[in-house]
Amino acid sequence: MEKQQSLKPDAAQLAALAAELDQLLQTEKVALGEADAAYLQRLVFWQRCCALTGRLGLLLCWFSWWWLLPCVLLLALAKILDNMEIGHNVLHGQYDFLRHPTLNSQRFEWDIVCDAKSWQRTHNFEHHTYTNIIGEDRDFGYGLLRLSDDLRWRLQNSWQLLTYLLLSTLFQWGIAYHELAAQRVFFGKKKPGRFSQVSDAQLKKAFFTKARRQLAKDYLVYPLLCWPVAVPVLLGNFAANLLRNWWTSTVIFCGHFTEQAQVFQPEHCQNESRGHWYYRQILGSSNFSGPRWLHILTGHLSCQIEHHLFPDLPAWRYPALSAKVQQIAQKYGIAYNTGSFFRQYLTVLQRIWRYSWP
Repeated sequence: MEKQQSLKPDAAQLAALAAELDQLLQTEKVALGEADAAYLQRLVFWQRCCALTGRLGLLLCWFSWWWLLPCVLLLALAKILDNMEIGHNVLHGQYDFLRHPTLNSQRFEWDIVCDAKSWQRTHNFEHHTYTNIIGEDRDFGYGLLRLSDDLRWRLQNSWQLLTYLLLSTLFQWGIAYHELAAQRVFFGKKKPGRFSQVSDAQLKKAFFTKARRQLAKDYLVYPLLCWPVAVPVLLGNFAANLLRNWWTSTVIFCGHFTEQAQVFQPEHCQNESRGHWYYRQILGSSNFSGPRWLHILTGHLSCQIEHHLFPDLPAWRYPALSAKVQQIAQKYGIAYNTGSFFRQYLTVLQRIWRYSWP
């Protein structure tokens, strides 16, 4: 696939770009209110219905093991909704203006082994501030995969397609390890100039406490509560987690690592203006198109560009914003990377394969 070309706007154009996008954001924020509250309430209701129906359904599998399939799918759907459209967006503070007692960025905890607070400290700040800057954004600079010529090739990159498949299978554990800043916590690889207000001991405690809680819930408590069918319930929980892992991994890779997602050198981003930050977010992210249900199942990360531009705006508003953002990007000659879900995922696999070799 031919790579889109994007000429960097000058300082005046970047200032104008920032003004237009700021105005777009402000217009959306003024409109926040009852529609957002109603959407979140419906979403939580259906997520809980899927979880309850799936778990209760697993009790009936003693009639037939074939009954496991629809129950596993319902439970996987509940976990996907909890992680993507609810958890990810609530933890970004998108619904904090509602002042809900539990569905807010300070108190929400999701159904995943990654501790919410650890995730917020690294993802919300580090990834969204230093998006795709080599050596600053750990998604590119310190990951298991080599996805740019800016990173030195190592022998282990030769089999990184298999590494990717393993990472997708264990994705919730990969996220927990990554967002813990585990290179620093476990191996002492501290980034110069970075300071954490949370000690390594506290981070480790959060990591192991949440991991134990999740393992106990899915593989001990629920199976024991369903003792006559404990083994099928345990297997059903395992399968639901596996499906959730594969799906979330695919969505996140399609938003960050398509062929046309660009990377940046630190020296080009020093003291950057707001306009340049917007510019970098557009070039460093990727969208994919699809029906409304697909947007919901991705947590609206199908509109990754809009998410990186406006991370604290309720994500269900992104599809309507995407056409406006694309028009603004085209006005300033900035490539807007979008395509079908399958097309974007194919370029992800192509990128992983291409950078497997020197």
